[in-house]
Amino acid sequence: MIIPEAPPGFRSGFVAIVGRPNVGKSTLVNRLVGEKVAIVSPTAQTTRNRLRGILTLPTAQIILVDTPGIHKPQHRLGEVLVHNARSAAGSADGIVLVVDGSVEAGAGDRFIAESLKGSKAPVWPVLNKVDRRSRNQVEPIRESYRKLFDPELVFYEISALKGSGIEPLMESIISSLPEGPYYYPPDLFTDQPERFIMGELVREQVLLATREEVPHSVAVVIDKVEEGETLTRVLATIMVERDSQKIILIGKGGQMLKAIGTGARHQMQKLVGHQIYLQLFVKVKERWRQSDSTLRDLGYRREQ
Repeated sequence: MIIPEAPPGFRSGFVAIVGRPNVGKSTLVNRLVGEKVAIVSPTAQTTRNRLRGILTLPTAQIILVDTPGIHKPQHRLGEVLVHNARSAAGSADGIVLVVDGSVEAGAGDRFIAESLKGSKAPVWPVLNKVDRRSRNQVEPIRESYRKLFDPELVFYEISALKGSGIEPLMESIISSLPEGPYYYPPDLFTDQPERFIMGELVREQVLLATREEVPHSVAVVIDKVEEGETLTRVLATIMVERDSQKIILIGKGGQMLKAIGTGARHQMQKLVGHQIYLQLFVKVKERWRQSDSTLRDLGYRREQ
């Protein structure tokens, strides 16, 4: 792909999307890019990798860095995720801090706000999910978040799911970015390889189909991709930590695994533009989230 020369006055830069788990960061990235870059689910800690969504406009190119939710880690995987989220914020040209605007601020928001106070990059605080609050909740929620920042600070109040309130935020981001080049070809919407996105689409269906302990213990490996003109064959392994989780994922008569595969296949077909044959396997690897070597093999590395 050819990267063109940027016109005079063109602005570009990297903008980190940070916040605690399950506040809508990935939904916001997908909304801004206009394509499904990051998987979404009601499960906390859905995002595990530092994902980049690329939004190219006539006057700017914004690389939106979707980060894992910042939380108190319970295992090695969690430590890697939190490290990478903080690293992304520390190296960005700007930071969008997303909070759940349907509830008052909590301890997790306070921890993140404190960690961003020394940031040299501009920070745009965003109250997301404002469509979920009632009228009598509006001011108490605003006030609870103002206490974490400057009391005079104006928040961007949006609904990433419905797309309301996005334009003022975008205008502010673009005006604050430095003049710069195209970092990616204009027609690219993510820098992630197709195989990675396929694996994430399988994991998304697991998150949507299961509850309790299963989602956090799941990793997906794309074992093989055979591309044809009208049909792509994909073989993938879903990794869990216990036999009981494997039983849940397979389901009675294999029905759960079939449903996961059907949902993932439909999403993959949108990605590649033609038919997908998807075959899924389930493998048990005990305590994989605590194993540094397994985490590296799965692509979960501490980023600089």
